[in-house]
Amino acid sequence: MKAIYYKHLLYFKRPSGTSRGILKTKETWFLQIESNGKKGIGECGLLRGLSIDDRPDYEARLQWTCDHIDLGVDELWDALKEFPSIQFGVEMAFASLASTDPFELYPSAFTRGQAQIPINGLVWMGDQDFMAQQIKEKLEAGFNCIKMKIGAIATAKELALLAGIREQCAAAQMTLRVDANGAFSPAQAPKILEALANLEIHSIEQPIGVRQWDAMKRLCSETPTPIALDEELIGIFDKTQKRELLARVRPQYIILKPSFIGGFKGSTEWITIADELGIGWWVTSALESNIGLNAITQWTYTLDVSMPQGLGTGSLYTNNFKSPLHIAQGKIGYDTNKEWQFNFK
Repeated sequence: MKAIYYKHLLYFKRPSGTSRGILKTKETWFLQIESNGKKGIGECGLLRGLSIDDRPDYEARLQWTCDHIDLGVDELWDALKEFPSIQFGVEMAFASLASTDPFELYPSAFTRGQAQIPINGLVWMGDQDFMAQQIKEKLEAGFNCIKMKIGAIATAKELALLAGIREQCAAAQMTLRVDANGAFSPAQAPKILEALANLEIHSIEQPIGVRQWDAMKRLCSETPTPIALDEELIGIFDKTQKRELLARVRPQYIILKPSFIGGFKGSTEWITIADELGIGWWVTSALESNIGLNAITQWTYTLDVSMPQGLGTGSLYTNNFKSPLHIAQGKIGYDTNKEWQFNFK
């Protein structure tokens, strides 16, 4: 068995805003393994400035992984604990290699084109007109769940945008989520949560910054708007620490991004603990190319999910890989009549 890695730079169709700034490109790394003339591909979804493994030795660790690929997926996963995006790429690459079709990692009704997964439509930050245009596009595209990034423009303007959606669609017709990416202080958050509750917002992701467990616990216990932990999960590798966080803070939901939290095995650990504690969850991609998005989506389907997931980011790039993945009427599906356009090295 042998392995190689290489970098691929994805270009956004239009700059996408978050509370951390404007994204124009997305760096990703591919891990390709080969055995007996058969190849498998995995994506190491690194996001600069956010991924815990955004470190100077990242590429060196990729090379180490290739040099030790014969250890196999389980030993490599354990050895790569501090590099969750590489853990994810390793899991994906081995699943790809083992499959009859390198892009059908988890055969199911989904990959046979017989089932779809409901997803949220994502509204990126920008000026008020830009965000309003995105909302209009999502409504016209048939989404019944919209997630809006907040925390970049004036709060009053963001609330006005959400109120505009509510005027068109009642909560029974349209689920609204917001993602603050830690934009608010513990002092600001209660008023924001109250205002969101008045608009019947489904949930808010990460209202305050990470590692403020006492403040977050207080918010989660008192909030009129359900809180979902997102960035809070990043960098917690030990199962005991995972349980400690969830048992202490008691959020209403957690967000699972495999690239950030140790791939499918790491995500499964979080799910198991959350289920035991009665905490809800959903899965979200983290700006991977269609290679990574494909793996996450196929895996998510095996979890028998019902609420909308965060799997709609594949159409953001000008140079993504064409795939059978497609979005229609607020759901992601797999069109078996379409072929992958991806060249192995």
